Amino acid sequence: MQNYRKYLDPQFVSKISNLELIARLVVEGFIAGLHKSPYHGFSVEFSEHRQYSAGDDTRYIDWKVYGRTDRYFIKQFEEETNLRAYIILDASRSMGYSSGENITKFEYACYLTAGLSYLMLMQRDAVGLVLYDERIRKFIPPKSVKSYLSVILSELESNEPSNKTKTADVLHSIAERIKRRGLIIVISDLLDEQDEVISALKHFKHKRNELIVFQVLDPAERNFNFNFDAVFKDVETSEKIMTQGLYVQRDYRRAFEEFIKKYRLECLVNGIDYELMDTSTSFDVALFRYLSKRGRLM
Repeated sequence: MQNYRKYLDPQFVSKISNLELIARLVVEGFIAGLHKSPYHGFSVEFSEHRQYSAGDDTRYIDWKVYGRTDRYFIKQFEEETNLRAYIILDASRSMGYSSGENITKFEYACYLTAGLSYLMLMQRDAVGLVLYDERIRKFIPPKSVKSYLSVILSELESNEPSNKTKTADVLHSIAERIKRRGLIIVISDLLDEQDEVISALKHFKHKRNELIVFQVLDPAERNFNFNFDAVFKDVETSEKIMTQGLYVQRDYRRAFEEFIKKYRLECLVNGIDYELMDTSTSFDVALFRYLSKRGRLM
């Protein structure tokens, strides 16, 4: 593994106990890999510049950047660079699931949230955090000062997944609570009443927000590799069912694929960025999705 890649590996960073260090290493690993496969040719000048477009005032071309890159970039002003973003993180009990040696979905989501927050503040964007289960557990409004990272990380470190989930109800509530439009990032397993969740996601779009949805799952939830008799327990309701994994595997995978397909399609037709991930997915997938979205908005 190339050296920078290890900082994008969930299993590697899970061995680091300091969440701020994880955030920094994830982002530094991501930046180091921007000009390497699979992102070769993708260029970004954090915060300070945007690529020249026809009609821009040539007085603001940064000739030093041109000398380094042979490309024209315009110096941006503070008001041009600021983006307001909310990261909405599912902290319900189902997010505490993990299989084998994998980290839990909540741990993965926390590392991703930490990395995204670090990257946004590095770009002088304003970032806030909402933690929820069956209700809003914590609502931290966006700010763009770098010291705000410690506030966000402190909340991530002090929370554990618990209680049932009411994703749709909570998302509707948050959509009404956010008064200034911005970028909404939802990180959840989305294992709830699907039509209701989709309706809640549309609520944000109706309020003219931009939206990225990261659906985080455990690998076992996607492939259902249980080739033996087992008792399955709902972590939120404690309901149990005994079944032969080998005999239901095919039907499970088919049903789950339809479940995923509907989320993907509904997000596509409603202008919502959607990314399916599991807890083994490299963090650069999500960071690149965010950065691409930001580039389209600025």
